[in-house]
Amino acid sequence: MLLLLLLQVSAICLWLGHSEVVRSFESSCPQFFFRETPPNEALEPESPAWICQRYKSQYYFATLYDRDRRIPVYSAYLYQPGPGKRPKTWLVEPQLMGATYPKSMEREWTLLNYFNASLEQLSKSQAILQDYKNLTGLNRGHLNPSGHHHNVSSRTATFTLTNIIPQDEKLNGGAWNNYEQQTMIRKTKGCNNTYVVVGAVPGSTYIAKGRVNKPSYIWSGACCELGSTQRKAWGVIAENSKNEVQLLSLGELEDVLSHLYGGQQVSLFDSDCPRE
Repeated sequence: MLLLLLLQVSAICLWLGHSEVVRSFESSCPQFFFRETPPNEALEPESPAWICQRYKSQYYFATLYDRDRRIPVYSAYLYQPGPGKRPKTWLVEPQLMGATYPKSMEREWTLLNYFNASLEQLSKSQAILQDYKNLTGLNRGHLNPSGHHHNVSSRTATFTLTNIIPQDEKLNGGAWNNYEQQTMIRKTKGCNNTYVVVGAVPGSTYIAKGRVNKPSYIWSGACCELGSTQRKAWGVIAENSKNEVQLLSLGELEDVLSHLYGGQQVSLFDSDCPRE
């Protein structure tokens, strides 16, 4: 009986130490979703990880991560742009290796040298820097872009590889960048709060010797609160091989994603966010 009790206590302690890779966003970091409602399960991969992205003891956004394909399914955040330099330090997610590792994102070098982690352990759990070296025609593409955040820590937090996909370099530096930096400014005029979910549809090809999936499409949905009862919404989608972005209503984006993800109806936001 005593042994059973000790085992139960140990299991509880293990889970508590693993708190930032969470059971659900609703229970741990719901603030990044309109009406605290994440996208529905239609987007969930076979091997998901729900990550409340934590940097220096603070949450900055939420990411649903595909452990098998080693790319994010989506990242969700509040749009709060501000001036500042683009960070240069790339981070990884220690929690994906297990409960004994730090809760906050860290540099690869720090994990390998101070936390008794091996590169093999790290690479089994997620994409690593080596996976994104010597890319041809592709960039490290942010789902949650650093330019949509207003201070050094929040921008740095977006530089985790769990927020990165292999993105077509012309799209990343062209039409997608124009959407992030220009269209978003126009669309959010008058918004008090803008909730954003940016995602990637898995593709049929991989980089890094089959380790990291190259998405076929990149998409983004936004829900803006104009006042206590007024809201507007929109969406965009782009093929990850063309320098073109298509502007859609939220409802149109959800319908397109429902087809791309296999037929189950996709819902990105609470029903109070307008679909037309």
